[in-house]
Amino acid sequence: MALSGMRGLSVFISDVRNCHNKEQERLRVDKELGNIRTRFKNEKGLSPYEKKKYVWKMLYIHMLGYDVDFGHMETVSLISAPKYPEKQVGYIVTSCLLNENNDFLRMVINTVRNDIIGRNETYQCLALTMVGNIGGKEFSESLAPDVQKLLISSSCRPVVRKKAALCLLRLYRKNPDVVNIDGWSDRMAQLLDERDLGVLTSVMSLFVSLVSNNAEAYWNCLPKCVRILERMARNQDIPQEYTYYGIPSPWLQVKAMRALQYFPTIEDPSARRALFEVLQRILMGTDVVKNVNKNNASHAVLFEALALVMHLDAEKEMMSQCVALLGKFIAVREPNIRYLGLENMSRMLLVTDVQDIIKRHQAQIITSLKDPDISIRRRALDLLYGMCDVTNAKEIVEELLQYLNTAEFAMREELALKAAILAEKFAPDLSWYVDVILQLIDKAGDFVSDDIWYRVVQFVTNNEDLQPYAAAKAREYLDKPALHETMVKVSAYLLGEYGHLLARRPGCSPKELFTIINDRLPTVSTSTIAIILSSYAKILMHTQPPDAGLQQQILAIFKKYQLTLSALMICHLLFVEGFFTLALYFRHESYIDVEIQQRAVEYFELSRKGAALADVLAEMPKFPERESALLKKAEDAEVDTAEQSAIKLRSQQQTSSALVLADQPPVNGSAPAANHLTLVKMPSQNIAEESNVSHEETALEAPKENGAPVEVESKVEILTETGAESKVVPPTSHSPSQADLLADLLGPLAIEGPPVAVEQNPVQGLEANESPIGDLALATLEDQSNSVQPIVNVEEKFHILCTKDSGVLYEDPNIQIGLKAEWRAHHGRLILFLGNKNTSPIVSMRALILPPSHFKVELSSVPDTIPPRAQVQIPVEFTNLRASRDVAVLDFSYNHGTVPVNTKLRLPVVLHKFLQPVTLTPEEFFPQWKAWTVQSLKLQEVVKGVRPLPLPEMANLFLSLHLAVTPGLDTNPNNMVACGTFFSEATHTMLCLVRVETDPQDRTQLRLTVASGDQYLTFELKEYIKEHLIDLPRTRVSSPPAPQQPQLPPAAPATYNDPGAMLAGLL
Repeated sequence: MALSGMRGLSVFISDVRNCHNKEQERLRVDKELGNIRTRFKNEKGLSPYEKKKYVWKMLYIHMLGYDVDFGHMETVSLISAPKYPEKQVGYIVTSCLLNENNDFLRMVINTVRNDIIGRNETYQCLALTMVGNIGGKEFSESLAPDVQKLLISSSCRPVVRKKAALCLLRLYRKNPDVVNIDGWSDRMAQLLDERDLGVLTSVMSLFVSLVSNNAEAYWNCLPKCVRILERMARNQDIPQEYTYYGIPSPWLQVKAMRALQYFPTIEDPSARRALFEVLQRILMGTDVVKNVNKNNASHAVLFEALALVMHLDAEKEMMSQCVALLGKFIAVREPNIRYLGLENMSRMLLVTDVQDIIKRHQAQIITSLKDPDISIRRRALDLLYGMCDVTNAKEIVEELLQYLNTAEFAMREELALKAAILAEKFAPDLSWYVDVILQLIDKAGDFVSDDIWYRVVQFVTNNEDLQPYAAAKAREYLDKPALHETMVKVSAYLLGEYGHLLARRPGCSPKELFTIINDRLPTVSTSTIAIILSSYAKILMHTQPPDAGLQQQILAIFKKYQLTLSALMICHLLFVEGFFTLALYFRHESYIDVEIQQRAVEYFELSRKGAALADVLAEMPKFPERESALLKKAEDAEVDTAEQSAIKLRSQQQTSSALVLADQPPVNGSAPAANHLTLVKMPSQNIAEESNVSHEETALEAPKENGAPVEVESKVEILTETGAESKVVPPTSHSPSQADLLADLLGPLAIEGPPVAVEQNPVQGLEANESPIGDLALATLEDQSNSVQPIVNVEEKFHILCTKDSGVLYEDPNIQIGLKAEWRAHHGRLILFLGNKNTSPIVSMRALILPPSHFKVELSSVPDTIPPRAQVQIPVEFTNLRASRDVAVLDFSYNHGTVPVNTKLRLPVVLHKFLQPVTLTPEEFFPQWKAWTVQSLKLQEVVKGVRPLPLPEMANLFLSLHLAVTPGLDTNPNNMVACGTFFSEATHTMLCLVRVETDPQDRTQLRLTVASGDQYLTFELKEYIKEHLIDLPRTRVSSPPAPQQPQLPPAAPATYNDPGAMLAGLL
């Protein structure tokens, strides 16, 4: 099509190409769309040339990715034009702009039909092409008979007939009733005798679709397909234009072989013999060459031939030849060929008598397990899993365990599950099975499901000869400095049940077993504590003669965990009356979990009954034989393939440049040195806009050894336009507030490091005009002179982990820190994976969490050393107390040789992790929206400097923030409503409503309204959304004053004297 005569179109395209940025392009496009809309309003004054020109411009704008929601009537009307240039433009642009459900297409059905049944072949081709692209059910009912007549007509040229075949294929897919099976079987057989390869290729596409729905009706076409393949294999009567790199029409060969796979079998001996000769020629004539295009074509034919060989259940000799050919392909350098070779070899496993042949290539398959391409590694894993049997199980499982050390997180869960299943199915002896499962838990404990260690417990319980061996192995693993919690569970259970069988071995006395298990008690979760308490009771029962010292130690632990609800109530009463020291004692001497309390109470009472303990805590009976839950889990697991994977687009996180003071003592490990007050670079803090000054005032408190707070000086830092100055002011309070103590009481027990006093020094040299700190993911507390620098973009990794729950947080030449997170209501659990990449150990390792005030953090113990090429896991528990945009900082340091390295990293525990999207109906939304009439509960702001996003992209942004956009709630199409539920300990479950009102004339500004039942949540969520909408960092301003006490259910003052009401408030 010649566009050179349209000067206006050429100028517009040049203007768009000369735009320097997206904003200029958008302005130029909007200007042109406005011009086109104005000209279309006076359609009577438009010449055919002008209408054609403007429609071409609309198509170009649509190709650039902009919405073109007008001009469809003008476009469709060009189809009815008498001249070819206008008709051509009408058909092409209609095919691109409209879809099959557009109402405008109904207006041109008659025009299209007239062009199809007309005598003009050019018009026929235009009409058939458009219907073949966007034809729907209405087109199929009106045009199918005419299209069929064109296809079987002997007077039509091949170019029309091949378009008619593809058009009929589209109509058949939309409405299968348009093809009468009884009449079309013979017609299709005649069409398959076509000599023109263009028509034959199009007809073969139609034939594949027909036989996929009903192969029984087209048995008479089967010999025709075989003859087509013979013609291709012998290269008979093949025009040069249909020969692709020396291969006769590879597309036709692939379609013909695919059609044959829909037939159950080939009964005609002559046709079967001819087909196997063709397949043999394809297998023998395909090889890997340097030309990529020829490789692609030849291997497309080859792999379709392999699929047909497997379908026909060929002789063993041909099957062996296929496996040998695939074995050659999985060893080549081209990754696409290796992938296809592994995938087809996995399919060959379904054929009998070829498993032994595939085993010859086991070494090469194991090598593919270390391929850089994850899709190839997945296919190699599937193939090893499928080819494993009793003869090679040991070798394959050992390779999988070795690969587990270096496998990425995305594959470890599937890898662990398959290794466990293979060990169970093909174990030569049960001791080897126990070794494999314990190694599996040790190397990838976080990816080992509970079903795996449940299964090993069942095997040990049901086999008495295995019990001493399993207990001894569990005792060995407990000697390791870094151990996953799942291994602690297994070891504690086995030693509790069968530790007495090791009593005569060195280091295995009951007191020594108790000591080594008890060392793990402070670092484990609630579910593991329950198992450990049961193990203590079992150890106490099996200790003969009784050991008074051991009994006192175990009873003290039981007593510690049995004080819960009563202690909490006493704590609250003591706090109200002012007896803070006693209250803190009860607070630290209690445990909140009811399951742990019940076990501790029962075991404590049973332990004092002497001989009766043995009757109650008898050895576990044998489990009944049952189907393995692992096998069922493997069947239900979804296998990730390269075809199913997709790239998920996420909006870029926006951060602010606030400087705040590190006012929290570390949760675990040693605290920073005294006389050391440092600045922390964090991504977002509490904000409220003020025009004249912005300041932050933070009071620091450090606990003394007896738990009472010590007074420290507060520091006021005033940031001005030219710099920053600091001054020290006297303390304003002499005792902590009651609300702070209650918040500490109700929070979960944290593992606190050694207390240390903190003293401030003025911070100087802070430049107000420095680059935005929010753009850094390294939250540096002081200037570091590390000689070791990260080898990844830490900022990018942080933002990625803000939108996903697993990935790499940090990596340098010595260590890699990975992260996996899971979220339930206002609780979050992070697993930090610290991997030593070198052959020398990493020593003096230290990790602290510097949490903001709205988090309660529990950090497990951090090992001092990471062995060479090893990985340790550090669980971190987060409890969200209230809404805030502050994030926690990981202060991490280690020594590699003599080189000290210290890094501060922001942890991706951001506000929207505690949000859950919800969809509301109008009956649910509007009453709640109108109920929040208090100004502080519903905040509104006109936000300027917004990134110009179309509404669909803005909806995706809100969805990434866990806010569900509900269409139809706002009648204005330029507005958007989103809803979500926020979880915190203060507000429990709180509904959040967001309304965005955009200006179609100016996308850089909008009005944002946020409403919720809590004023602090409303403010924080509004500022958090605003940060994600604005490109530039916003000015930091102070937030509303912090709440003076936790959000408790409203009650009259008199109820504070009622212990029942107090207990209800606590719960």
